[in-house]
Amino acid sequence: MDSNLRPGEDLQHYLERQASQMQERAAALQEAFAAAAATVTSRDGTVTVSLAPNGALRNIQLGKRACELGEARLAATIMETVRLAQSQTARAVTSSVQSIVGNNQAVEMMKSFLPPDPAAADEVDQNKFVEDPEPDDAPPPPKPPVTPPSSPTNRPRRRPERRDDDEEANPW
Repeated sequence: MDSNLRPGEDLQHYLERQASQMQERAAALQEAFAAAAATVTSRDGTVTVSLAPNGALRNIQLGKRACELGEARLAATIMETVRLAQSQTARAVTSSVQSIVGNNQAVEMMKSFLPPDPAAADEVDQNKFVEDPEPDDAPPPPKPPVTPPSSPTNRPRRRPERRDDDEEANPW
């Protein structure tokens, strides 16, 4: 006999009890996953993102000041906010699974895929996602002097003359 059987319990009742417990766990997991959706607002309040429990992007809202950031900083702020929401969602799902099924190999595997804790990380440099960061307080660079196109190197290139046989080789 199996040691998980209660005294006087037969195999059919044991299997029904196990099935009932599995259904309860599945329902609890489903509720926990639904609650794991995240909505995160950027530090400056310009971007709010909402994610589904699986990490899929549900919504992005841009505040009134979002356009003032410029394209590069706005993109960096969106990416940082999405990463924070993804981290929050992944941690909530992992925590839910752990509370329902216990600390087993599946939970340990899930933990190994979690991103670094954003609270423990230093403040994210907004310019790290930007190819050419815009300095906040730096004056604009001086403009190069304009030279007239007098030398052969500065002259605009001229289009070659059109010949009759060009149409066959170039369909455009």
